[in-house]
This record gives sequence, C-alpha cells and structure tokens, in this order.
Amino acid sequence: MNREDSKIATAVAREIRSIARAVDAIVHSIQRGGRLFYVGAGSSGRLGVLDAAECAPTFGTSRKLVQALIAGGRRAVTNAVEGAEDLVRNGELDLRAKKLTPKDVVIGIAASGTTPYVLGALKYARKCKATTVAVTANRNMPVARIAKILIAPEVGPEVLTGSTRLKAGTAQKMVLNMLSTAAMVRLGHAYENLMIDLLDTNEKLSERSVRILAEASGKDLSAAKHALRQSGHNLRVALVMLKKKVDAPSAKLMLKTSMGNLRLALGES
Repeated sequence: MNREDSKIATAVAREIRSIARAVDAIVHSIQRGGRLFYVGAGSSGRLGVLDAAECAPTFGTSRKLVQALIAGGRRAVTNAVEGAEDLVRNGELDLRAKKLTPKDVVIGIAASGTTPYVLGALKYARKCKATTVAVTANRNMPVARIAKILIAPEVGPEVLTGSTRLKAGTAQKMVLNMLSTAAMVRLGHAYENLMIDLLDTNEKLSERSVRILAEASGKDLSAAKHALRQSGHNLRVALVMLKKKVDAPSAKLMLKTSMGNLRLALGES
C-alpha cells in the first residue's frame, strides 16, 4: 500500500494547471458574492463534508460560504445509505434547495466519474450557469464531459480492487486541500503563512492564536496576549495594534478604511 501511495502526489502534480484554474474560478466567484459547494456520495462526499467543515474555523468564514452536499444527507456522513447516490434527480433537488446562482461554484467529487447524484448536480449547476468543476480519478467518464474544469489525478488500480477510498480518496483530499486553502489565501484569509482569521473556540486554539500573533508581529507572547484581550480576540485587529502601535479602536478604523484588507491597513500592500 505504501508503495502505491507514493504515486499519488505525482498524479496530483500533473493536474496543477487545472487546480489553479479552479482556484481562480472560486476566488472570482466569492469576490462576486458567490458560494462554493462540494457535491459527492460515499467516501467522496465525506471528503467534501470534511473540507467544508474546516473552512470556517480555519479561515474565519461564514459556514454558508463553503458547503457540502452528500447523497443521503447527514446520516450518510457516518453511515452508508444504500442507493442514495443512484438517483440523478436527488443531486439536482439538493442543489435547488440551496437556491444556486450563476455566481456559485459547484465541485462534483466522484472517483468513478459516473455517480448519478453528482452528475445530476453538475447538470443542474450548468443549467443555472454556475461554474462547474469535476474531481475524479478517470478523465474519460461522463463527469468529465459535464464540468467546465476537470481535475483528474489518475492514480491507477487500487491495492484493494475497486476501493476508491484508498489512492483515489487520498488524491481527492489533496486536491480539495489545495482548492480551499489556495482560494482562501488569495482572498486574504492568511498573513504570510499564518492563519490570521483562525477562530479561537477552545483552549488549544486560543494558545495557537497567541503564537500566531507573536510570530506575525515579532512581539513576545505577553504582548500578544495583551493585544488579543484588548482587541476582543480579533487577530487582525490585534496585529494592526502591535505593528502600527495603536489602540484597538484605531486599529479597527484602519481596517474599516482599508475595506478589511489587512496588508493595506498595515501599509504593506
């Protein structure tokens, strides 16, 4: 298995140009007020759910910005819902319920490239003039003919024949990591390589926020903790406070004046 897994990164690397095109599309969409939807079934659907769930706490975005639809609904996240993926109509219905618009991006995840649920969703997305992306392991399947952008890391036969949760699933996870992370960085939800919009919702993340602020500002941990408290635990505001040597209200005003552009507020653009 390990020997076969070593082929995955190479397969993904061959798709970098397509991944970059998809990132451009996602950024353009979100800048216009659009949303990102992952659509999948089984293991592919669960990978979409995982990536969507991580975007809000990692990048401080609304949970409505990146959403995941899985055949069979919430129950399918932890249990196999037999036959849920077999109805083309269900993919359309689930997207229709989200009031899809031309500003949105729909990413269909299907290792086989033939999942009816995903095909139905992509067909409906195309009808709505939303941007469509397919992430699959086979570029010669129906999903490739429907999507505007095709990302197809061809990882070859699985060690356990037909078990696409292995190499194909790992390749999908790597691609989704790239799509969401690169798009969010482009949209300003990072400072250098630091998660400046991290939500400190527990003790571990609160400590991480302090370390991020200290590294970003060049100040010690004590100064970082104090600035975070004064800012109401807003990393952006705290960073402006420390780097520009201003109080919290002034930092908030500087960010507001720069339309939320952190680098512009810091005079680094």
